[in-house]
Amino acid sequence: MAENHSYPVALSWHGSTGEGYDAYSREHRVAPAELTGMKLSSDPHFGGDPALANPEQLVVMAASSCQLLSFLAVAARARLDVVDYVDAAEGTMPEGNSPMWITDIALHPVVTLASGSRVDQLERLTRIAHQECFIANSLRSRISIDARFVIDGEDVATVSL
Repeated sequence: MAENHSYPVALSWHGSTGEGYDAYSREHRVAPAELTGMKLSSDPHFGGDPALANPEQLVVMAASSCQLLSFLAVAARARLDVVDYVDAAEGTMPEGNSPMWITDIALHPVVTLASGSRVDQLERLTRIAHQECFIANSLRSRISIDARFVIDGEDVATVSL
């Protein structure tokens, strides 16, 4: 029998909406289970604090993090030595949609491989990692990947999915 995985989180907010939409605090705290939480707010366009992360950013962060973790797992199984991975991810949420939703998440990882690494399977490994990414499989957002692979400071391959 397959095991069900559960991911409990605790969220708390305190305040008052009694003064209307423009007056209440968007700041809240969220954390996995009983771990220390982080302060969040809404997007500044919706009255939130720009100094705090918002749920939309968390979705993009989750997609980026999941692709990283999936790629590292796939690379390790393939004996590909990844020594650095950075991503400049971005999510897009057009206001013209009703209801609004994050339609696109663009991942732009730059993956540094150890000297002498093979580069013949990078597209295949990137695709497998994306297919195995739990977050990508959970979202309806279009997730694109434009990965750049580097060895010894030189670009050796790009992969676009």
